[in-house]
Amino acid sequence: MRTIRDLDTVELILDAQGILDSIRGPERVIDAGTLRALQQSGNYVVGLFDGEGDQERMVGASIAFFGAPAQRAMHSHITALLPEYRGRGWGRELKEHQRQWAFSRDVGRITWTFDPLVARNAHFFLTVLGARVTGYAVNVYGIFGGGDAGDESDRLDVEWALADIAKPPAADLVVETLEIPSDIESLRASDAAAAHEWRTRLRAEMEERLGRGLRIAGFDVERGYLFTA
Repeated sequence: MRTIRDLDTVELILDAQGILDSIRGPERVIDAGTLRALQQSGNYVVGLFDGEGDQERMVGASIAFFGAPAQRAMHSHITALLPEYRGRGWGRELKEHQRQWAFSRDVGRITWTFDPLVARNAHFFLTVLGARVTGYAVNVYGIFGGGDAGDESDRLDVEWALADIAKPPAADLVVETLEIPSDIESLRASDAAAAHEWRTRLRAEMEERLGRGLRIAGFDVERGYLFTA
């Protein structure tokens, strides 16, 4: 049995911080005090639980906060599952819960950023969820551990228009593609130099295509990013 519910006690907040720390490494993504403040001020702070009774455990968490009131938007700071619980559709369930939670509060869109080198996230966000890429930025958070394993933190900005889910582009509209590694996270662990080469290569090719006015319209697991004119 699995449930998604608000993290409305100090104990649950600390459990969530522990999960995020275990996933992202020594550079903490968010501390328990901030999580508690976000939760108490009415933002989206939930956990995903597996099992029931004494056997229940938190296996994921999702945190988002409201944007400027006039924009009717939220920014999703992090949604994470323990590695052994990925690939079951539970991440999608968490995001769908976030979507319905936002709808019920008159929010029309959710934004977030992600590392363009992580293929599983590109597929999930752009293909499965139907979010749209709205921008690209170099080294947004500086160099830190955890998800980027000490490499520079380039990011794609995405927007999830909750009432207008994006569809993959028609084949005849795709003018260029841009391949990325199938598993950059494993490569970072085994060969950090090679992973960084991918970072600089992708940065150059991404900036060149975007500079010509192309836009990222989707992602394909075989071909990579799909660009349209």
